[in-house]
Amino acid sequence: MGFGVSFGPMKKSNTRFLAHVGGTAALFSLPFLAVAQTPPAAPPASVAAPAPAPAPAPEPPSAAEGGYLIGLSFGEQIHRIGITNEISVDDISRGVREALGGKKLAPADQQRLQTFVKSIVDGIVSKNKAAAKAFLEKNGKEKGVKTTASGLEYQILIPGDTKAAAPLATDTVSVQYRGKLLDGSEFDSSYAHGEAVTFPVNGVIKGWQEALVLMKPGSKWKLWVPPELGYDAQPRPGIPAGSLLVFEVELQSIKPPAPKPAAAPPAPPAPPADPAKQ
Repeated sequence: MGFGVSFGPMKKSNTRFLAHVGGTAALFSLPFLAVAQTPPAAPPASVAAPAPAPAPAPEPPSAAEGGYLIGLSFGEQIHRIGITNEISVDDISRGVREALGGKKLAPADQQRLQTFVKSIVDGIVSKNKAAAKAFLEKNGKEKGVKTTASGLEYQILIPGDTKAAAPLATDTVSVQYRGKLLDGSEFDSSYAHGEAVTFPVNGVIKGWQEALVLMKPGSKWKLWVPPELGYDAQPRPGIPAGSLLVFEVELQSIKPPAPKPAAAPPAPPAPPADPAKQ
Protein backbone atom coordinates (compact mmCIF):
# COMPACT_ATOMS: atom_id res chain seq x y z
CA MET A 1 0.00 0.00 0.00
CA GLY A 2 0.79 2.99 -1.45
CA PHE A 3 0.30 0.74 -3.44
CA GLY A 4 -0.16 2.38 -1.75
CA VAL A 5 0.32 -0.15 2.30
CA SER A 6 2.79 1.07 4.65
CA PHE A 7 1.40 -0.39 3.47
CA GLY A 8 2.46 0.83 0.28
CA PRO A 9 0.06 2.36 -2.07
CA MET A 10 -3.05 0.83 -0.72
CA LYS A 11 -3.82 2.55 2.51
CA LYS A 12 -6.22 5.46 2.22
CA SER A 13 -4.26 7.76 4.50
CA ASN A 14 -0.85 6.10 4.69
CA THR A 15 1.75 5.50 3.77
CA ARG A 16 4.81 5.50 1.79
CA PHE A 17 2.45 7.28 -0.60
CA LEU A 18 1.32 10.76 0.43
CA ALA A 19 1.69 13.57 -2.04
CA HIS A 20 -1.52 15.54 -2.44
CA VAL A 21 -1.86 18.56 -4.66
CA GLY A 22 -4.35 20.94 -3.12
CA GLY A 23 -3.85 23.90 -5.42
CA THR A 24 -0.05 24.01 -5.43
CA ALA A 25 0.51 23.17 -1.79
CA ALA A 26 3.01 20.46 -2.69
CA LEU A 27 5.18 22.99 -4.48
CA PHE A 28 5.78 25.00 -1.34
CA SER A 29 6.43 22.25 1.21
CA LEU A 30 10.16 22.13 0.56
CA PRO A 31 11.83 19.89 3.14
CA PHE A 32 15.05 21.88 3.23
CA LEU A 33 13.11 24.82 4.69
CA ALA A 34 11.98 22.80 7.70
CA VAL A 35 13.66 23.74 10.97
CA ALA A 36 14.89 20.78 13.00
CA GLN A 37 13.47 20.67 16.50
CA THR A 38 15.29 19.05 19.40
CA PRO A 39 12.98 16.42 20.92
CA PRO A 40 12.36 16.54 24.66
CA ALA A 41 14.60 14.34 26.74
CA ALA A 42 13.19 10.95 27.63
CA PRO A 43 12.50 10.26 31.32
CA PRO A 44 15.36 8.41 33.02
CA ALA A 45 15.07 4.64 33.19
CA SER A 46 15.10 2.85 36.51
CA VAL A 47 18.51 1.47 35.65
CA ALA A 48 20.45 3.98 33.63
CA ALA A 49 22.29 2.42 30.73
CA PRO A 50 25.43 4.03 29.39
CA ALA A 51 24.47 6.51 26.70
CA PRO A 52 25.83 5.57 23.27
CA ALA A 53 28.34 7.96 21.83
CA PRO A 54 26.61 10.40 19.49
CA ALA A 55 27.26 9.93 15.82
CA PRO A 56 29.57 12.56 14.37
CA ALA A 57 27.72 15.34 12.57
CA PRO A 58 28.05 15.13 8.79
CA GLU A 59 30.19 17.69 7.08
CA PRO A 60 28.07 20.50 5.59
CA PRO A 61 27.98 20.47 1.79
CA SER A 62 29.70 23.12 -0.23
CA ALA A 63 27.65 26.01 -1.59
CA ALA A 64 27.57 24.32 -4.99
CA GLU A 65 26.45 21.00 -3.50
CA GLY A 66 23.85 22.70 -1.32
CA GLY A 67 22.42 24.60 -4.27
CA TYR A 68 22.23 21.39 -6.27
CA LEU A 69 20.42 19.60 -3.41
CA ILE A 70 17.89 22.43 -3.15
CA GLY A 71 17.21 22.18 -6.87
CA LEU A 72 17.02 18.39 -6.72
CA SER A 73 14.54 18.51 -3.85
CA PHE A 74 12.34 21.03 -5.65
CA GLY A 75 12.52 19.12 -8.92
CA GLU A 76 11.63 15.87 -7.17
CA GLN A 77 8.51 17.44 -5.71
CA ILE A 78 7.18 18.82 -8.96
CA HIS A 79 8.01 15.55 -10.71
CA ARG A 80 6.05 13.74 -8.01
CA ILE A 81 2.83 15.46 -9.04
CA GLY A 82 3.44 14.56 -12.68
CA ILE A 83 5.19 17.64 -14.06
CA THR A 84 8.15 16.64 -16.23
CA ASN A 85 8.87 18.36 -19.53
CA GLU A 86 5.84 20.68 -19.45
CA ILE A 87 7.96 23.51 -18.06
CA SER A 88 11.39 24.84 -18.94
CA VAL A 89 14.29 24.52 -16.53
CA ASP A 90 15.53 27.87 -17.84
CA ASP A 91 12.28 29.54 -16.83
CA ILE A 92 12.47 27.96 -13.37
CA SER A 93 16.06 29.21 -13.02
CA ARG A 94 14.98 32.72 -14.03
CA GLY A 95 12.27 32.72 -11.37
CA VAL A 96 14.69 31.45 -8.72
CA ARG A 97 17.25 34.11 -9.61
CA GLU A 98 14.70 36.91 -9.37
CA ALA A 99 13.32 35.55 -6.08
CA LEU A 100 16.84 35.40 -4.63
CA GLY A 101 17.22 39.01 -5.74
CA GLY A 102 14.23 40.02 -3.64
CA LYS A 103 11.30 39.78 -6.04
CA LYS A 104 8.13 38.47 -4.39
CA LEU A 105 5.21 36.53 -5.79
CA ALA A 106 2.13 38.76 -5.95
CA PRO A 107 -1.27 37.34 -4.86
CA ALA A 108 -2.45 37.47 -8.48
CA ASP A 109 0.61 35.47 -9.54
CA GLN A 110 -0.09 32.87 -6.86
CA GLN A 111 -3.56 32.38 -8.30
CA ARG A 112 -2.15 32.12 -11.81
CA LEU A 113 0.37 29.54 -10.61
CA GLN A 114 -2.37 27.43 -9.05
CA THR A 115 -4.37 27.61 -12.27
CA PHE A 116 -1.31 26.63 -14.30
CA VAL A 117 -0.45 23.61 -12.15
CA LYS A 118 -4.06 22.47 -12.11
CA SER A 119 -4.21 22.64 -15.90
CA ILE A 120 -1.10 20.45 -16.16
CA VAL A 121 -2.40 17.91 -13.64
CA ASP A 122 -5.81 17.83 -15.36
CA GLY A 123 -4.07 17.11 -18.65
CA ILE A 124 -2.05 14.29 -17.08
CA VAL A 125 -5.22 12.80 -15.58
CA SER A 126 -7.05 12.87 -18.92
CA LYS A 127 -4.12 11.28 -20.74
CA ASN A 128 -3.62 8.52 -18.15
CA LYS A 129 -7.32 7.73 -17.88
CA ALA A 130 -7.59 7.41 -21.64
CA ALA A 131 -4.62 5.00 -21.65
CA ALA A 132 -6.19 3.04 -18.79
CA LYS A 133 -9.53 2.75 -20.60
CA ALA A 134 -7.92 1.55 -23.82
CA PHE A 135 -5.83 -1.02 -21.98
CA LEU A 136 -8.73 -2.37 -19.90
CA GLU A 137 -10.95 -2.77 -22.97
CA LYS A 138 -8.31 -4.97 -24.57
CA ASN A 139 -7.13 -6.74 -21.40
CA GLY A 140 -10.65 -7.72 -20.38
CA LYS A 141 -10.85 -9.97 -23.44
CA GLU A 142 -7.71 -11.90 -22.54
CA LYS A 143 -8.02 -15.54 -21.49
CA GLY A 144 -8.58 -15.98 -17.76
CA VAL A 145 -9.26 -12.29 -17.08
CA LYS A 146 -12.56 -11.50 -15.38
CA THR A 147 -14.23 -8.09 -15.05
CA THR A 148 -16.50 -7.03 -12.20
CA ALA A 149 -19.46 -4.65 -12.50
CA SER A 150 -17.28 -1.79 -11.22
CA GLY A 151 -14.66 -2.32 -13.94
CA LEU A 152 -12.05 -4.09 -11.79
CA GLU A 153 -10.22 -6.75 -13.78
CA TYR A 154 -8.56 -9.75 -12.18
CA GLN A 155 -6.93 -13.06 -12.99
CA ILE A 156 -6.61 -15.95 -10.54
CA LEU A 157 -3.00 -17.15 -10.58
CA ILE A 158 -3.29 -19.53 -7.58
CA PRO A 159 -6.79 -20.47 -6.35
CA GLY A 160 -5.78 -21.17 -2.73
CA ASP A 161 -8.08 -22.99 -0.33
CA THR A 162 -11.32 -22.95 -2.31
CA LYS A 163 -13.27 -24.50 0.59
CA ALA A 164 -12.31 -21.76 3.04
CA ALA A 165 -14.32 -18.62 3.58
CA ALA A 166 -13.25 -15.38 1.91
CA PRO A 167 -12.53 -12.40 4.16
CA LEU A 168 -15.27 -10.01 5.21
CA ALA A 169 -14.93 -6.25 4.91
CA THR A 170 -14.49 -6.07 8.69
CA ASP A 171 -11.69 -8.66 8.79
CA THR A 172 -7.97 -8.00 8.98
CA VAL A 173 -5.77 -9.69 6.38
CA SER A 174 -2.07 -10.31 5.84
CA VAL A 175 -0.86 -10.14 2.24
CA GLN A 176 2.21 -10.02 0.08
CA TYR A 177 1.89 -7.73 -2.92
CA ARG A 178 3.69 -6.01 -5.75
CA GLY A 179 2.37 -2.85 -7.41
CA LYS A 180 3.24 -1.58 -10.89
CA LEU A 181 2.12 1.06 -13.33
CA LEU A 182 0.90 0.39 -16.85
CA ASP A 183 4.44 0.90 -18.20
CA GLY A 184 5.73 -1.88 -15.91
CA SER A 185 7.57 0.37 -13.44
CA GLU A 186 7.25 -0.88 -9.87
CA PHE A 187 6.11 1.65 -7.26
CA ASP A 188 5.94 -0.58 -4.21
CA SER A 189 6.40 -4.17 -3.07
CA SER A 190 6.06 -5.97 0.24
CA TYR A 191 8.57 -8.49 -1.11
CA ALA A 192 11.12 -5.70 -1.37
CA HIS A 193 10.40 -4.70 2.22
CA GLY A 194 10.93 -8.29 3.35
CA GLU A 195 7.62 -8.96 5.08
CA ALA A 196 3.90 -9.28 4.55
CA VAL A 197 1.63 -6.38 5.47
CA THR A 198 -1.45 -6.55 7.69
CA PHE A 199 -4.42 -4.21 7.45
CA PRO A 200 -8.23 -4.11 7.65
CA VAL A 201 -9.99 -4.98 4.41
CA ASN A 202 -12.08 -1.80 4.56
CA GLY A 203 -8.97 0.37 5.05
CA VAL A 204 -7.54 0.22 1.53
CA ILE A 205 -8.41 1.48 -1.96
CA LYS A 206 -11.74 0.41 -3.47
CA GLY A 207 -10.18 -1.96 -5.99
CA TRP A 208 -8.47 -3.89 -3.23
CA GLN A 209 -11.57 -3.96 -1.04
CA GLU A 210 -13.58 -5.46 -3.88
CA ALA A 211 -10.96 -8.11 -4.71
CA LEU A 212 -10.08 -9.18 -1.19
CA VAL A 213 -13.63 -10.23 -0.26
CA LEU A 214 -13.58 -12.59 -3.28
CA MET A 215 -10.19 -14.16 -2.57
CA LYS A 216 -9.51 -17.35 -0.63
CA PRO A 217 -6.67 -17.90 1.86
CA GLY A 218 -3.52 -18.93 0.01
CA SER A 219 -4.74 -17.52 -3.29
CA LYS A 220 -2.76 -15.21 -5.53
CA TRP A 221 -4.48 -12.82 -7.91
CA LYS A 222 -3.42 -10.29 -10.47
CA LEU A 223 -5.46 -7.09 -10.35
CA TRP A 224 -5.88 -4.30 -12.86
CA VAL A 225 -7.35 -1.44 -10.87
CA PRO A 226 -8.99 1.38 -12.87
CA PRO A 227 -8.07 4.89 -11.74
CA GLU A 228 -11.53 5.42 -10.22
CA LEU A 229 -10.98 2.41 -7.93
CA GLY A 230 -7.45 3.49 -7.01
CA TYR A 231 -6.24 7.04 -6.39
CA ASP A 232 -8.14 8.61 -9.29
CA ALA A 233 -6.94 12.20 -9.85
CA GLN A 234 -4.76 12.34 -6.73
CA PRO A 235 -1.08 11.65 -7.46
CA ARG A 236 1.10 9.69 -5.06
CA PRO A 237 4.88 9.41 -5.04
CA GLY A 238 5.67 7.14 -7.97
CA ILE A 239 2.02 7.10 -9.06
CA PRO A 240 0.96 9.83 -11.50
CA ALA A 241 -2.59 11.14 -11.25
CA GLY A 242 -5.19 9.08 -13.12
CA SER A 243 -3.03 5.96 -13.26
CA LEU A 244 -4.17 2.40 -13.79
CA LEU A 245 -2.63 0.25 -11.03
CA VAL A 246 -1.47 -3.33 -11.60
CA PHE A 247 -1.03 -5.57 -8.56
CA GLU A 248 -0.10 -9.13 -7.74
CA VAL A 249 -1.71 -9.93 -4.39
CA GLU A 250 -1.15 -13.05 -2.30
CA LEU A 251 -3.65 -13.51 0.55
CA GLN A 252 -1.83 -15.25 3.38
CA SER A 253 -4.18 -15.12 6.35
CA ILE A 254 -7.48 -13.73 7.63
CA LYS A 255 -8.26 -12.54 11.13
CA PRO A 256 -11.83 -11.68 12.14
CA PRO A 257 -12.40 -8.65 14.36
CA ALA A 258 -12.12 -9.18 18.10
CA PRO A 259 -15.50 -9.99 19.64
CA LYS A 260 -17.15 -7.19 21.51
CA PRO A 261 -17.13 -7.63 25.29
CA ALA A 262 -20.35 -9.10 26.66
CA ALA A 263 -22.71 -6.58 28.19
CA ALA A 264 -22.95 -6.67 31.98
CA PRO A 265 -26.10 -8.43 33.22
CA PRO A 266 -28.81 -6.10 34.53
CA ALA A 267 -28.84 -5.50 38.31
CA PRO A 268 -31.44 -7.56 40.21
CA PRO A 269 -34.51 -5.63 41.36
CA ALA A 270 -34.46 -4.33 44.92
CA PRO A 271 -36.39 -6.54 47.42
CA PRO A 272 -39.77 -5.18 48.59
CA ALA A 273 -39.78 -3.20 51.84
CA ASP A 274 -40.62 -5.12 55.08
CA PRO A 275 -43.79 -3.54 56.58
CA ALA A 276 -42.73 -4.67 60.08
CA LYS A 277 -39.66 -2.44 59.92
CA GLN A 278 -41.52 0.68 58.86
